[in-house]
Amino acid sequence: MTAETIPVEHGDELIGYIVLDDETLGPAVGGIRTVPYPSTESALADCRLLARAMTVKTALAGLATGGGKAVVIDRAWTDALPRSVAFEVLGDAIESLGGRFRTAGDLGTTADDLAAVARRTDFVHTNEAELSTAVGRGLMACVRAVVARRDGAALSTMKAAVQGCGSIGAAVARSLAAAGASVLVADVDPVRAASLAGEIGGAVTAPEAVLTREVDLVSPCAVGGVLTRDNVSSVSAWAVVGGANNILADEAVGQALVEAGVRFVPDEIASAGAVIEGAGMTVMGLADRGPLIDQLGETAGTVLDRAQASSKSPTVVARELAAERIAAAS
Repeated sequence: MTAETIPVEHGDELIGYIVLDDETLGPAVGGIRTVPYPSTESALADCRLLARAMTVKTALAGLATGGGKAVVIDRAWTDALPRSVAFEVLGDAIESLGGRFRTAGDLGTTADDLAAVARRTDFVHTNEAELSTAVGRGLMACVRAVVARRDGAALSTMKAAVQGCGSIGAAVARSLAAAGASVLVADVDPVRAASLAGEIGGAVTAPEAVLTREVDLVSPCAVGGVLTRDNVSSVSAWAVVGGANNILADEAVGQALVEAGVRFVPDEIASAGAVIEGAGMTVMGLADRGPLIDQLGETAGTVLDRAQASSKSPTVVARELAAERIAAAS
């Protein structure tokens, strides 16, 4: 199915884009990302990449949905186009799609932004705390799958480093600490990092050092593209399981992790708890989304085992599995 791109405009002003990547399995779902993109081209490219990742994520999660994404180009908002109005216009655009696109928050999008969208459409999920908790639950299921595949490993003795202390990073850090792991946290906001570390009995590390600390597990839960060809060789952890979208800068990084013996659960699986919670309730009408979230651990295990047997990266294997499900449905 060919992706569809919808520019979101207010008069002569381009606010951002909505991309519907695939609707084979059902309506497209994906969050709203708000970033000061350097160009309209970069905004559209990111939206397309994120929408494609959502197609993979929803297919692997067993949802009756496809993948989509919305991006808003953050800017110096003016009286002529206040931020709240921009998000109301985005809400109008979502509403005009008649349910083909269902959305929620993502990087850079605030609770006030979501409230503005919700003034114009019902096809938005505004309970961020609920979604973040679901990410933490799903990611922990994936962590357990990784631990089960390493002799002598146990969550209660593990050291973990979490990058990002926003709603998702905080949920992941709390879940890891509750399971007995020793947790380091890092955030560009030192106050937020210190507060979370104090809450869970963890410690703070510098944002620039978090990915390369001497730990068992690294969990990137902030921005995407954080593992690159330049820094992947410095990763000391034996496992990478994160809640951010598009953690790897490119596919070559995934292969480099394989060659280094690092077990990597693709973020399309590890971070899928939120979309299961949201779409499972609003699209599929599931009263209890917990079993589907917990099943992410089984999916992660299948991907890890197939990757090891084939010497392919888990990212490649995950995309192959998603493509199989979509092809079967079409």
